[in-house]
Parts: sequence; structure tokens; C-alpha cells
Amino acid sequence: MGKRIPVLAAPEPVAAARVASLPAEVTVAMEEVAGRVKDGLLAFSVATGLVVVRELLDAEITRLVGPMHAKQPGRTASRHGVTTGSLALGGRKVHVERPRARTTGGTEVNLDTWEAFSSGDLLDQVALERMLAGVATRRHADVADPLGEAIEAASSGTSRSSVSRRFVAATARALDELMSRDLSSLDVIVAMIDGVVLDGQCAVVALAITTDGRKVPVGLYLGDTENKTVVTALLADLVARGLSAQDGLLFVLDGGKALAAGVERVFGPKALIQRCTIHKRRNVADHLPREMAPRIDRRLGAAFAHVDPAIGLARAKAIASEIEAQHPDAAASLREGLADMFTVRRLGVKGELARSLTTTNAIESTISIARRTMGNVKRWRDGSMKKRWVAAGMLEAERSYRRLRGCAQMPVLVAAVRSATAVTPSGYDEEVA
Repeated sequence: MGKRIPVLAAPEPVAAARVASLPAEVTVAMEEVAGRVKDGLLAFSVATGLVVVRELLDAEITRLVGPMHAKQPGRTASRHGVTTGSLALGGRKVHVERPRARTTGGTEVNLDTWEAFSSGDLLDQVALERMLAGVATRRHADVADPLGEAIEAASSGTSRSSVSRRFVAATARALDELMSRDLSSLDVIVAMIDGVVLDGQCAVVALAITTDGRKVPVGLYLGDTENKTVVTALLADLVARGLSAQDGLLFVLDGGKALAAGVERVFGPKALIQRCTIHKRRNVADHLPREMAPRIDRRLGAAFAHVDPAIGLARAKAIASEIEAQHPDAAASLREGLADMFTVRRLGVKGELARSLTTTNAIESTISIARRTMGNVKRWRDGSMKKRWVAAGMLEAERSYRRLRGCAQMPVLVAAVRSATAVTPSGYDEEVA
């Protein structure tokens, strides 16, 4: 049981109710729960809430079938005793009695009040939030809200298996929400794509950025690597859900060839590609000796950040020529897709927005939050589990999103992208879409 909140000693129930100077019918209800104050304020509030729920149920059944024992000619339903059911409360099920009613034809009368308070979705959401916060399934009972001894005794649903079932249900809904989002209403100008490796498989994820700088996670696909087939499938799905490149799109990708090939396959000339400069610098550094890598990295960073893209590209090419003799693989890595390192700056975007769009930091941040939520996973059972966890992590990250840094300059980017892609009549590859 969770730690109780210490409070002052409670007076006798009748005295406690008298202090409040409440109407007589409320006073009777308060007398029933006033003694629960000794269990803490939250437990007292819960007990009071259950009394209110019971009163709401009684009021609803009276409205539907009439007062108890009242003779009503032509009635269509009547009371049918009580039954035991469970309410969602504090991350567990609390078993309480509820009144029943049946129609003259023998059909159970549904009570809207009961449907609202007994929804299993509430329990699923609590399980999801606690799991994403790093609470292990066996610890959910320890972090549960204190409800008081009497209510605790009538509760269930905090076992590892119960929590696990709820989490699976909640993450399945998160995955469905992510993969079914209607993108036709989003005015997307930038799409970022990157991958996260989970136990030998790569989840390729997509983040859309609208013309006003809002960030929206929009999809994920699972494959063995960031290969062209997986990326093409992801992009074709985005198109099917309403993503349009009719006015042009800027894609910010990591250094992989497969991502760029997939984008070109689906969107053709309507897509402008900016490669992540940080990924490129890391890839080049991995091919260089440890003592040499920092110096080359600093020079590359300065070249990629140069306000004049032509000068920056020339300096990067010069670095490749300089290291080619001793480190040909590093030079080849640098030259691959080198022109795509300067796409954003060729569009005339500068300052904070240029720094935001020449790297995949925005989507890397989303992946980082998703990774953190997966910290307690000890074993990946299958691909479905991986997709559910990644989707839940992406939606969790979305809760803390702010607009893209430098978003005040977005009109400059929008105008430049539309101008650069205006010559092509088709928005995307119809055959793929």
C-alpha cells in the first residue's frame, strides 16, 4: 500500500458533518465517510466520491424507472436488486455494489453513470503512464494512490499480469492512433526521418513539421535496416493518409543512402533533401584515426555552417581531397551526398532555423524520449511489441513538444521550397502511392 498522507486527527463522524453546516441529505452521506479522514485526505476524498457515485446511480435509476416501491401504471422497467461491479479508481479496480433495473421484456437497463465510471480505458491509461515513467509491472501496487483500508480491501487489478494486459491494450491504441492520423489537414513543409534499432530490427520513424513550426509524429515502420523498401512503404503510407508534396517538401534525413533513395522514389523532384550534418561528421570521424578526427570534425563543422553554401561546399570538397591519399574511405564517406549537406542554406534559410533543419535533432529528441520509456524492457518478444512501445514513446514525446526553433523564419523556408519545386507538375509518384 502506498504511503498515506498525514493529517490531523479526525473528530467523530457526526461532529465532522456538523462543522460543514451542510443540508440534511448531504450530512447523512458525510457522516458515513467522515471517519475516513484518519486514512488521509486522498482516502477521505475517494470515500466521499464513492458516496457521490452511489447517489448518482440511485438518481439515474429513479429517473429511468421511478421511485422505489412506487406504483406506476404502464411502467416499462423496474428495479432488479443490486449486483457487484468494479470502478476504475487510482489505477486499480474497486469492487462496489450498484443498483440494477430491467425492462418488462427482461432486458438489462444500462446506466450511463456506471458506464462513465467503470471504463477500462481509465485503467489502461494509468498503466501506460506509469510504465512510460519507468515503473516496473511488479511495482504498480507500491506507487498506487492511498485509498484507505476499507477500499483497498475491496480493490484488485494491480498484479503484474493485470498491469501488463492494460499496458498492451493502451500501447495498441497508441500505435493505432499514430498510424491512422489524417494528414490531409496538416500544412506540412518539412518531414524528418530517422531510425531506432531495437534488438536487431530498425524502426524507421517520421516527424512532420508544419508551416508554422509545429512538430507532429506521423508514422513508423519496422524492418531489418533502414532499407529502401521500408522507407518507401512508410512514405507511401503517409501519402495514403493525406501527406501532399504538391507544393514541395523538404526532407531532413540522416546520412543513410536508403532514406534518400526512398524519398526520391515516392516524391521525385517535389522533394528537396537535406542530409544531417551531424551524422555526416560522425561517419567521417569513424573512418579517421583518433588523434586526427577532432581536427577534421571542427573544420567540417565550420564548412557546413558557412553562410555561403558555395564556399562551404568547396571547403568540404577540399577536406575530402586532403585526406583521400591516407584515408580514402573517410574521403568517400564525406563525398557521398555532400551537396545535400547545404540544401537548407541554398534555400536562403539562415540563423536558428538553419541550425534546426540541417540536423535531425528534432526527431532524435523524440527517439531519445522513446528510448528512455523503453528502459525497463528486458526482452523484446516480437515486432508488434517493438512497434507498440515506439509508438507510445513517440506520443509521450509529443506531449512536451514546442515549436521548432527559429520557426519565425518559416515563411522564408516555405516560399523557397515552393519556388524550388514549382517546375514539376506532379506532386508524387502515383504508381507508388
